Amino acid sequence: MRDSIRGGALTETTFLILLSLWEPRHGYAVMQFLISATGGRLTLGAGTLYGALNSLLEKGWIAPFGEQGGRKKAYCITPAGKAAAAAELARMREVQALACEIMKGEDLS
Repeated sequence: MRDSIRGGALTETTFLILLSLWEPRHGYAVMQFLISATGGRLTLGAGTLYGALNSLLEKGWIAPFGEQGGRKKAYCITPAGKAAAAAELARMREVQALACEIMKGEDLS
């Protein structure tokens, strides 16, 4: 995963996975959240999702949640993950403000 808060923007997928884990979820529930939150625009295969989850675990942005004995593994966002999501939201707001300033008055319909 190429995301690095020091290096700049998170991918949309990473940002949405972090948001999905604001409450603990297992992988399939994360997939369902992504589909629902994006109106079906973003869907991930299991391999892609679990690769992303492993990368986020390595970064310390998410952690296992609850008992991990069964097939379903649940995850939750960590304080470091919340900080990464907050930094990304601030970056997105800056980009939006710049775009609004540049595009003001344009009819974009």
